[in-house]
Amino acid sequence: MEVMPLFGPSAPEEGWVPAPRYVLRRQRILRQLQELAPCKVMEIGCGAGMLLQELAARGFQCSALESSVQARMLIQRLAGKAGYAIDLHETSSEAWRGRFPLVMAFEVLEHIEDDVAAMREWASWLSSGGTMLISVPAHPRLWNAADVWAGHYRRYTRQALMRVVSDAGLEIERIECIGFPLGNLTERMQAHGIKRRLSAEQRDLGYQANSDRSGVDRDHVMKWFPLMRSLPGRMAMHGALMAQAMTSALPLGNGYLLRARAR
Repeated sequence: MEVMPLFGPSAPEEGWVPAPRYVLRRQRILRQLQELAPCKVMEIGCGAGMLLQELAARGFQCSALESSVQARMLIQRLAGKAGYAIDLHETSSEAWRGRFPLVMAFEVLEHIEDDVAAMREWASWLSSGGTMLISVPAHPRLWNAADVWAGHYRRYTRQALMRVVSDAGLEIERIECIGFPLGNLTERMQAHGIKRRLSAEQRDLGYQANSDRSGVDRDHVMKWFPLMRSLPGRMAMHGALMAQAMTSALPLGNGYLLRARAR
């Protein structure tokens, strides 16, 4: 386990390293959270739980809802190595109603067939005035083999995402388009590779099986990570982060990040 300021925690020995799109998304998430005091936080579909490790280091009381057995086992191993306590759950609980000042779900809503019902349930877990922070893949026109591989039901327009969140009774505070240009490029590269190797058997695994693997499978990134962490790679990533920040108000990226508040 190692932690680099640019990338956050990584665990190459466990087969998990941050993908470029994760690094891009992480920067904007941490920016949205920088003024939020440590509190109880629930992350839905947390994958390897690396972002929760960073929040735990800042004093947040971290809980996670993760349906994937593979992901839960990885979270437990990684959090144990780092010495952080993450309250891990396989299913939700009625006791969560009004409990969390912060609820997060990154690249999760698109995996759920009834996204409206899911968002309403998540919103019910917020305490009064609590913050919801979510990200989703953007632009239905960008649908590709990577969406199939990951078990997505949809990609979102700005208006569709805002409607789902507003219908859950939340007040939208900010929405930005993230990922441009590096996220767009790496998604196209990933989709091209997946399209070439995706067998009929893999296509037929079903949404849940595809979804379960998407948060922890980093086979497509492992070979590139040494280049990412090299000096040229870090310089390129800094440039990509700057470009993303300068274009976040434009509909150019491949994802949306939205912050909302419970009324």
